[in-house]
Order: sequence, then structure tokens, then C-alpha cells
Amino acid sequence: MKNILVTGGAGFIGSAFVRRMVQRYPEFHIITFDKLTYAGNLDNLLPVKDAPNHTFVRADIADREAVRATLEQYSVDTIVNFAAESHVDRSILDPDAFIRTDVFGVYTLLDVGRQHGIGRFLQVSTDEVYGDVHEGFSVETDPFLPNSPYAASKAAGELMVRSYFVTYGMDTVVTRGSNTYGYYQYPEKLIPFFITEALDDRPLPVYGDGRQVRDWLHVDDHASGVEVVLLHGKSGEAYNIAGEDLRYNIDVTHALLKLLGKPETLIKHVPDRPGHDRRYAMNADKLKALGWQRQMTFEQGLAATVQWYQDNAWWWRKIKTGEYLEYYKRQYAARLANATNVSS
Repeated sequence: MKNILVTGGAGFIGSAFVRRMVQRYPEFHIITFDKLTYAGNLDNLLPVKDAPNHTFVRADIADREAVRATLEQYSVDTIVNFAAESHVDRSILDPDAFIRTDVFGVYTLLDVGRQHGIGRFLQVSTDEVYGDVHEGFSVETDPFLPNSPYAASKAAGELMVRSYFVTYGMDTVVTRGSNTYGYYQYPEKLIPFFITEALDDRPLPVYGDGRQVRDWLHVDDHASGVEVVLLHGKSGEAYNIAGEDLRYNIDVTHALLKLLGKPETLIKHVPDRPGHDRRYAMNADKLKALGWQRQMTFEQGLAATVQWYQDNAWWWRKIKTGEYLEYYKRQYAARLANATNVSS
């Protein structure tokens, strides 16, 4: 393992992994490969911009020739695929992009990588492939029961990875991460969305009763989990990267408002989205057996995240314009018009 292609490396979790690997492993050459869609941001890579062991390539994982040229130019021996369309709400509005990137893009990387002789292929997936977990904790052998176009596309990508392991003998591993939060997260996801809206005293649209349960994982812990699986995971296996810290969405919202010193009257309950899973929960014992441990408690991570968005308005204010505002109107304008007041 020497020349590692990190696809989607300018996104939220991918950039955390890139920053970590560049700084911890000067002997590795990290090639960040990103299409720079709305969620890809070169500002996320500023801490490693001038690092001698880092290179950025702007390209699409579904572009076979671009993938082949990059693998050849940089003698790539390892691929870590973070590239994905990843927001459930957007997948409901526009499923096409999710199929192209999360399924066809994964196939393209696998197929070109196999022909190139890639040594290891790591696919970054999600807890959402397990679907709604009413009780207990999902383990890696549980069946897939995806309930949104996003979750279905990620499950399909995983199955493609499995097929290349079984059929062609490729060295593949998969990680399934729980709800991730932290620095540099595009402000459409719950925590950065609510932080940035609350800072401007705007209403916080909470879906339904807000009692959806999510397992929260700090981005640095997610990146370290991917690192451990990349270096030590068994070929053909999948590993849950779980925060094992379950919270109701409404409780997370209350905690954010308390940290920001903002009133709870900002909370507005809006009509729920279709197919909204009620509960996610994963068991991470398999990853822990490789030596991984979560380092950040939710309280520590949330406070640090709130502080980061307060200190880095330069990063998110230029994002919340143009396309972002159009998406906001499509997703929330009608819902907010039918909102109810703050819950207890």
C-alpha cells in the first residue's frame, strides 16, 4: 500500500480521512479524486493543500477514462471510495443522481480497478442499508432492508463490491458508518443545518415528532474507523463503524439550542418525509476487535462542532446561497407553512 486514491475526498467524511492520512502517513501518497458537486469543497482540504504527499484530481468516478488515466498516472494500488450522493431528502427529490454515482460509479471503480490490478478496495457505506431497526443493534450479517432511494443505492453498491470479491477475487472491504457529524459538514444535514439556521434566528424544521433515533458518530472517529479497516480489515468482510450513542433527533435539537443560547421557540414541527426510518442502531464489536475505539463522546463532539461553526462562518455562509437556497425552498417552504409550534 503506497499510492491511495481517495474518491469523494473533498466531501465531509472523505476530507476528514484525507487530512488524517496525509498527516499520519507521510510514506503514503494520497490522491484525492472528487467531482466537486455541490457537497465537494476544496476548502475542506486547505489543511493539506501544500502537503508533499497529497495530490488533487477533479473527476467523476463514473467516468471510466478519467478513472483509468488517474490510476495509471499515479500508479494507484489502493482505492478508498467515499464518493456518493448521500442526502436522503435529495434522493427522494431526484433519485437519478444517486443511481449514477452510488451504483454505476462504484461499478466503474471496481471494474477499472480490477483491470489495473488494485491491491485493496474499500467501500464506504452506511447504517441505512439495514433499514429501520425497531430494537437491538444491527450486526454485519443482518439482511439489507433499505427504505429510501439513497439507502437502496448504497446497498446496491455494496452488493457490487461483494460480487467483485467473490467472482474476481478482488481484495475488498466495506465500512458502514452511523450518523456522522463534525467540522466541514455541508449544512443540509441535521446538525450543521440547525446550527447555522439557529445562528441566524431562523426556524428549525423538525420532521414529525422528532423522536427518530439516530446513532451519532464524530467525523474524526469515523475517519479513524475507516483507517483501521483499510489497514487491518479482513478481505471480503464488512465492518460497522458505530458511535453506539443513540439520541432522539428532538433531544439533539434541544442540546444544540442550549449550546447556542437560542430559544426553543425556533423549533417548528413539520410534516415528516416519506419512508422516514424511525431508528438506526449498530453493534461495532467486530471493528473493536481490530483495535478501534471511539475517542469523542457526543457531548464533547457536539460542543466542539457548535464552536467550529460559530468560528468558521466564512466557510458555511458562502455555501448557503444559490443552489442551496433553491433546495431549501423545495424541501422546506411548504412544510414550514404547515408547521406546528415548539414541543416539550
